[in-house]
Amino acid sequence: MATNASSGSLAEGKRLFGLKRWDLALREFMQVKAERITPEESTELAYYLGLCYTKLGRYDDGLLYLEQVITAGVDPLRVYQCRMTLAYIYAITSRSRLAEFELGQLIKNGFTSAQLYTTLAYAAWMQKKSVHALELYEKALEIDENNTTALNGIGYILVDTDQDVMRGLRFCRKAVDRQPQNAAYLDSLGWAYYKNGNAPEARMWLRRALDLAPGQEDIRKHLRIIVEDMKS
Repeated sequence: MATNASSGSLAEGKRLFGLKRWDLALREFMQVKAERITPEESTELAYYLGLCYTKLGRYDDGLLYLEQVITAGVDPLRVYQCRMTLAYIYAITSRSRLAEFELGQLIKNGFTSAQLYTTLAYAAWMQKKSVHALELYEKALEIDENNTTALNGIGYILVDTDQDVMRGLRFCRKAVDRQPQNAAYLDSLGWAYYKNGNAPEARMWLRRALDLAPGQEDIRKHLRIIVEDMKS
């Protein structure tokens, strides 16, 4: 009976997770008694705990549980998902070399995907390896020609490094056409217009981006540059 009650909490946590109620799902998972569930359920619990912590931005807590799933190595698909999540965490927390390690392990084991290459590309970009980042984003597009992360990534790098601002603008437009409510893509498009000499159009797109993500400092930085330039 104790195992059934524990499994019930696990099932309820998974239901809440599916509804994207990360905080409630985490609370439910934390109530599961580890000593009353099977080893397989324990690995599953660690998997969902890691994902919940990641969704809530508690990355260091998430890392601990995701590593447990990788160490268990029971389900290759789960290991793939956990390594991808670890790479994402490392990339956005400026630990790019660790992100590259996790993704390199996946490639070594025969896993490839557009998401894998876009995460690798972002890690390369964070290390100021713009040429390598572009190559990786291009690989992502070879797998999925409509991958918006890759379209946006290529566009932003081309305009931010002044390599090809017109081509970069076209890529940024494609990303926004596919996801018009994505603040990061709107920011890239605004920056692309600015780099192409169209400050009024740039300001419009950046204001839209800031409305969607008022806490994003990169958007504010770009908007400040453009507004100051229009004043001069």
